[in-house]
Amino acid sequence: MLLSVVANFRRLLAPYQIFGQFLILALGLLSISRLGLLLWQFERVQQTGQFGWLLLQGVRADLMLLGLLLAIPLLLLPLAALARSYQRWQRFSYLWCLAMLGLIIFIELSTPAFIAQYDIRPNRLYLEYLKYPKEVFATLWHGFRGSLLLGLTCTAVLIWGATQLLKKPVLTPQGKLQRPLLLWLSWPLALILVVMAIRSTTDHRPANPATFAITADALVNSLVINSPYSVLYAAYSMRHEARSSDIYGKLEPQTMLKAALDWPWLQSYQFKQAAYPTLHQQTATMPRTKPLNLVIILQESMGATFVKSLGGVGVTPELEQLKAQGIWFDQLYATGTRSVRGIEAVVAGFMPTPAQSVVKLSNSQQNFATIASILQQQGYHTQFVYGGEAHFDNMRGFFSANGFSEMVDQNNMPAAKFIGSWGASDEDVFDSAHLQLQRLHQQQQPFFSLIFTSSNHEPFEFPDGRIDLHEQPKNTVNNAVKYADWAMAKFIRQAKQSAYWQDTLFLIVADHDNRVYGSNLVPVEKFQIPGLMLGGSVKPGVIKTLSSQIDLAPTLLSMIGVSACHPLLGRDLTLDSSSPGRALLQFDNYFALMEQHQLTILKPDQTAVLAHYDQKLKQLTLSDQPVSPAQYQKALAQVQLPSYLYRERKYPAKAQCDVVAATTTIKVPTPAK
Repeated sequence: MLLSVVANFRRLLAPYQIFGQFLILALGLLSISRLGLLLWQFERVQQTGQFGWLLLQGVRADLMLLGLLLAIPLLLLPLAALARSYQRWQRFSYLWCLAMLGLIIFIELSTPAFIAQYDIRPNRLYLEYLKYPKEVFATLWHGFRGSLLLGLTCTAVLIWGATQLLKKPVLTPQGKLQRPLLLWLSWPLALILVVMAIRSTTDHRPANPATFAITADALVNSLVINSPYSVLYAAYSMRHEARSSDIYGKLEPQTMLKAALDWPWLQSYQFKQAAYPTLHQQTATMPRTKPLNLVIILQESMGATFVKSLGGVGVTPELEQLKAQGIWFDQLYATGTRSVRGIEAVVAGFMPTPAQSVVKLSNSQQNFATIASILQQQGYHTQFVYGGEAHFDNMRGFFSANGFSEMVDQNNMPAAKFIGSWGASDEDVFDSAHLQLQRLHQQQQPFFSLIFTSSNHEPFEFPDGRIDLHEQPKNTVNNAVKYADWAMAKFIRQAKQSAYWQDTLFLIVADHDNRVYGSNLVPVEKFQIPGLMLGGSVKPGVIKTLSSQIDLAPTLLSMIGVSACHPLLGRDLTLDSSSPGRALLQFDNYFALMEQHQLTILKPDQTAVLAHYDQKLKQLTLSDQPVSPAQYQKALAQVQLPSYLYRERKYPAKAQCDVVAATTTIKVPTPAK
């Protein structure tokens, strides 16, 4: 009886034998490689104090890769149940596993040289260089001949070793699978295991490279994952990196730069570096003996739709009261319709493109300018506070690599009173943030804190008994907004009673509006958002000029008294808060340059239309008037510039201005009441 069970079990495992061997060999190779890299970079790894944890998380990342690689032969496994296909499937699986082992060996062996050059595991650049094999090979042969030959030799030896260890399939005399019923019964379970390995989590969002961004060092974070996975993920991300010029038209770089920088508020700056054409020195208009701390409260989907004074339904009574106590933005517009687009604009001051936000794209995962990287260089402690999982939308990866030194997310809020689908409630987030700010202030540590809320997100879950519901049933967007407004105001009241209030500037702003819809070609009314600057040193006022999210970062730097060299091109509204402004709106494949009430809308067929927007009626009217070549070029330059800066890596977090802007007499206007 026992022998029969053992025999049946062996027959059950027979088709999976090759996969088991592949898993053992691949896990061994990847773990040895990671251990070697961690020891090589031990000085930096040691600073994290998480050597063992990095190794353990590395195995998790390896299983994600191996699950992806095994998915194809496993999906073809039913062919093994057919007498005519069993031997062919065995040969294919053997050759596939051998080829994947060879790929793993080659990429991992090339990793040290790539790290030595770029201080990070192979990524997008690894793939881009494949486009130029002649130039790359010539460079390697003439500059790194010894390393190249050694690497190729080691690769060949290890692949030969893999062929010896990876056993060839033993073909049955009949050339068919015995007991095919066992295969049909086990196949669904095997698929489930592979899917679990790929997802690597039971949460409703699968793990991704940002999941493993567990330190403030981009290189150490990259060592957690493996190089083949890093390259595969870069290839996946590149699908979304559209060239703006290919969609709307083309301008030569010099023509584009001249038109894109032709704004009155940029005329006092000097752009002298060819390598970084937007790099300039910004001198704070409000110099302070001790610069202020900065807190940005980025509110999920809190658009003008909900704010009574902006023409909304009026479910933000707390914000309406607070606006009289600070500087209110009367015509502030988001750059897009996604949270990552709002983060890109508010935190990085980056203009929108038709591609995905730079928060998720590969070229911006290192040395990309943000307000955090600017303030970190000024000695600030920088942190991100979020009630959900910080790796969502690659926020952890982008932030930790670009100036944020501390991540506080749901995992750091064990005492949260309410946990919903998107994590801890807004009041829990603010309670945690309040404790963080008190601690930093007591340590006399200047700080920048980005607090990102999430309660105002479907399915609109929030704790009972906090607000008088605006409507029934409870879980609606209007009720969720009213709760988010209540939680924000509670935090502001706590801050006012705290020692850090007087030394801190607060910005309350939305990432975008709720669902963007409407019959307009570009739903302009769904791009307007509230914005309010508060703090102990802030005098009340109103900024009535048309403004964009990208204007916030330069304005905040001046308000807190920080002068810096950076590539951000937003408008410092402390210099002039009344002259005409502009907004940049990216909606699907349409891009709009909004100036006062006129919009120039670029379409993906490389045509453009003019439109007039009536803010009171929330109505966009297309014009029969043709777009002049000069206006088309001006709009095209605004969307081509960020694509160019991203693609060519010209938006650096760390760079020195060659020439400091000439001293000018700056008149800081009192905001209109």
